[in-house]
Amino acid sequence: MKTTEKTQAAKVENEVDGLVKRSKKALAVLKTYTQEQIDDLCEKVAVGVLDKHMALAKLAVEETKRGVVEDKAIKNIYASEYIWNSIRHDKTVGVIEDDDEKKMMKIAEPVGIVAGVTPVTNPTSTVVFKTLISLKGRNTIVFGFHPQAQKTCAETARVMQAAIAEAGGPADALLFIEHPSIEATNDLMHHPDVATILATGGPSMVKAAYSSGKPALGVGPGNGPTYIEKTANIKQAVNDIVLSKTFDHGMICASENSAIIDKEIYNDVMDEFKRLGCYIVKPKDVQALTEAVIDPNRHTVRGPVAGKSAYEIAQMAGLKDVDKEARVLIAELNGVGLKFPLSGEKLSPVLTVYKSASHEAAFKRADELLHYGGLGHTAGIHTTDDELVKEFGLQMPACRILVNSPTSVGGLGNIYNNMIPSLTLGTGSYGGNSISHNVSDMDLINIKTVAKRRNNIQWVKMPPKLYFEPNSLRYLETMAGLKRVFLVCDPGMVEFGYADRVTAVLNSRKDPVDIDVFSEVEPNPSTNTVYKGVARMKGFKPDTIIALGGGSAMDAAKGMWLFYEHPDASFFGAKQKFLDIRKRTYKVPVPNKVTYIGIPTTSGTGSEVTPYAVITDSDTHVKYPVTDYAMQPDIAIVDPQFVETVPPRTTAWTGLDVITHATEAYVSVMASDYSRAWSIQALKLAFKYLKASYDGDKKAREHMHNASTMAGMAFANAYLGINHSLAHKLGGAFNLPHGLAIAITYPQVVRYNAEIPTKLAMWPKYNYNTALKDYADIARAIGLTGKDDEALKEALVNKFIELAHSMGVTLSLKANRVEKKDFDAHVDELAELAYEDQCTPANPREPLIKELKGILEREWDGAGVEK
Repeated sequence: MKTTEKTQAAKVENEVDGLVKRSKKALAVLKTYTQEQIDDLCEKVAVGVLDKHMALAKLAVEETKRGVVEDKAIKNIYASEYIWNSIRHDKTVGVIEDDDEKKMMKIAEPVGIVAGVTPVTNPTSTVVFKTLISLKGRNTIVFGFHPQAQKTCAETARVMQAAIAEAGGPADALLFIEHPSIEATNDLMHHPDVATILATGGPSMVKAAYSSGKPALGVGPGNGPTYIEKTANIKQAVNDIVLSKTFDHGMICASENSAIIDKEIYNDVMDEFKRLGCYIVKPKDVQALTEAVIDPNRHTVRGPVAGKSAYEIAQMAGLKDVDKEARVLIAELNGVGLKFPLSGEKLSPVLTVYKSASHEAAFKRADELLHYGGLGHTAGIHTTDDELVKEFGLQMPACRILVNSPTSVGGLGNIYNNMIPSLTLGTGSYGGNSISHNVSDMDLINIKTVAKRRNNIQWVKMPPKLYFEPNSLRYLETMAGLKRVFLVCDPGMVEFGYADRVTAVLNSRKDPVDIDVFSEVEPNPSTNTVYKGVARMKGFKPDTIIALGGGSAMDAAKGMWLFYEHPDASFFGAKQKFLDIRKRTYKVPVPNKVTYIGIPTTSGTGSEVTPYAVITDSDTHVKYPVTDYAMQPDIAIVDPQFVETVPPRTTAWTGLDVITHATEAYVSVMASDYSRAWSIQALKLAFKYLKASYDGDKKAREHMHNASTMAGMAFANAYLGINHSLAHKLGGAFNLPHGLAIAITYPQVVRYNAEIPTKLAMWPKYNYNTALKDYADIARAIGLTGKDDEALKEALVNKFIELAHSMGVTLSLKANRVEKKDFDAHVDELAELAYEDQCTPANPREPLIKELKGILEREWDGAGVEK
C-alpha cells in the first residue's frame, strides 16, 4: 500500500472511531431513559422531520436525479407518521412483560450502537425510519450514507439531530460519516463497538453487512411477480400495478417486476394498461430496451436507470414514439433467466408480462421469477378465488404474499394491509436474510427473560367411581349401560370359580347381558395376548370391559381397551419414556366408548385405579410400564371376597409390592400432600396386617385389599421409582414373579436413595433431596424408633426384611434360582433398560447406569440383607 493510501485509510479509520466513541457516550445517556422519556424523544424527532418532509423530498430528487418529489414526500410522511404510529405504544424499556402465573418476566435492553447503511433509491425515508426504530429501543445509530445521496441524507440527519437536542436528548445519538466511501462504511460495520447493522442497499453492500461478523438485518433483492388470475377485478388489478410501478418511479424493492396474466383475460388486461397510459413495447424493440435497462455483466438494473421515468428510459433505449407522459413501459416475454435479462429486477417503471395457459403454468412462472433474483421477497396475486390465494401462499418462496394490492406500498405494510410498517423488508433464509418479516423496533432490543422458579401444576386423578367393602360386586346388578361385557382374566379365575361369581351377578340383572370370557392372560401379559384379545373384541363389540384378576389381567385389559378403540395407536409410541405425562412426545389416544371396570383379586398392583399397564413386548421380551391417563379405569370394585383364599406365597409377594408402591410414591419427586396421605395410610395398614393376611386372617386381608388400592391411588399420581424400574427388567429377564423381584430390590434401593446422590433429581416442586428424611418419616409413621434419620431409615429396611423373612421370602437373586453366569450375561443390558424405564424419572435420586448395575449386583448376592 502506498503512503498516500495508508494515510487515507488511517484518516477514514480515525473518523469512524471518533464517531463510534461519541455514539457510545450518547448510548450511556439513553440507557438511563425511562419509557416515557424515550417515547417523548421519538415523537419530537418524528414531528421534526415530518415538518420538513417536502423540503427533504425535493432535495433527494435534486441530488440523486431519481424518483418523484411528491412520492418521496409521501414516503417521508410514511417514515415518520406510519412508523411512529406503529411503534408508539411498544414497550421497549425495562420490564415489558410480567406474567405472575407463569413466573416469567421480560426485560428490554438496547442492543447498543447500530450501524445504518442506506441506499440511493430511498434516501431520506430510510434514514428517518432507521433512526426512529433505533431510538425507540434506546439505541444510538451511526450512518454510512450512499455517496450519491450524501447531501440529502446528511440534511435529514441534521433535522433529526436538532429535534433530539431540542428534546433534551444527546445529539450524538444520531451520527453519520461526513466523508462517505465504501472503505468508511466497511470500517463502521467492522468496528468492535458496533452492536448490529441495519443494511439497505445493493447486493454487495448487504452481503458485506452479513459477512462483517456482526448481527445484521439486511434485505435481499426483490424481483417480485404478480399473477392476474382470470377471476380478478381487471380494472383494480391494473390500477394497482400502474400505481405501484409509477410510485417514485418503481424504486421500492417490493414493486412488481413482472405480471403473469391468464390467457382468458390477457387482451382485456393489456387494453386496460394502454387505457391508463402505459406503453406496450414492440417486439422488435424489446432487445433495445433490455440493453438499456440491464447491465450485461452484473445481470441487474443499470445504475442510471433506477428511479427514472418511463420516458427517460425510453429515450435511453432509442424508443422514439414513447409519449412524455407514458406511465410504464411494458414488454412481453416468454422466458426467465439469463437468456431473458429483462425478467430480472428493474427498480423502474418497466414491467415485463407473461401470458399463462393455466394456474399451474402461472405458479411455475412466478416461482421461476422469484428464483431469478427475488427469493424470499414479495409476490402478488389478483383473484377472487380464496382457495387459489391459499395455494399461492403455500407454494411461493416469498415472505410477503400480497393479495389484490399494489405490491410496492403494500409491501411496506399498514397502508393496504395490517403488516408491520417498515422500509426494511426481510427475505428470510430464501434470500439469505436472518429475518423474514418487516423490520421494526422490536428487532433492535435485547429481551432478557427472568424465569422465576415455579412448581408444575400438580394433579390428583382417580377412577370416577370406586366401590369397596364385602360384596361390592353387587354394583354390577344395577350399573347402567351394560349390554355386552367382555371379561378379561387368567385361566385360574375360571378354574377357581371367580369368573363365575362375576357372570352370576351379571346374569341376575333384569335385562339380559351378553358375556364373552377371554381367559388367556399369562402372568406377564404380552403384546401378542393384547392383540389376540383385541381381535376377539372386534367380533364381539362390547360396551364394557371387566378386568378380573391381579395386575396381569388388568394390564392386559387396558391394552385391549386402548387398541380396540384405537387400532392405529402405537405400542412403540406409548411405551416411550417421558419426563412429564402432560407433555409426552406420543399422545396416547383416549378410549371413551367402552367402559373399563377393574376388579382386583390380589392385594398388590393397584392397577384397578392406576393409568399403568405393564406389557411385555413379544418380540424383545422386555417389560414396559405403559403409562398414560388415557388408560385410567372408569370404575374400580375392591371387593375383599376375591382375596379370601389367595395362596400365602402370592399374598406375601403382592403385599410386599403394596409396601413398595406406597414407599416409592411417598419419596417420589412428584409426591404431594394428597398422594402422601394415601401412601402413609397404605403403609400403616400393610405393615400391620400383611403377616396376618399371609396367615389367612380374612379381616386382615380386607385391610390389605384397601391398602393395595390406596397405594395404587398414591403412585397413580406421584409415580414410582427405580425399585420398579429394576424389578420390571429382572422379572422379564429371569421370569421372576413381579412381587418377588420388587421385594429383593426394596432394601437395596432404599439404602441407595438415602445416600447423598451423585446426581440430583429434577422436578420444580422437589426443592432439594429429602429421601433420607422421607424414609425416616415413614419409619416414624409405622411406629419405629431411631436416634436420627439414618437410624430410622435402617429400621425401616430391617422391618421390611424381617417381614419378608417371616413369610418365607428370601431377598437375593441367587437364592431364587438366578444363575451367576446368566446374571453376568444380562446385568449391563438390564441396568441400561432400567434407566430407560418409565418409573425412573420420579426417583428421588437420578441414577447413573453404573449405579443401577451396582444395585443389581448387590441384589444377586443379597448384600447387607441376607446372611
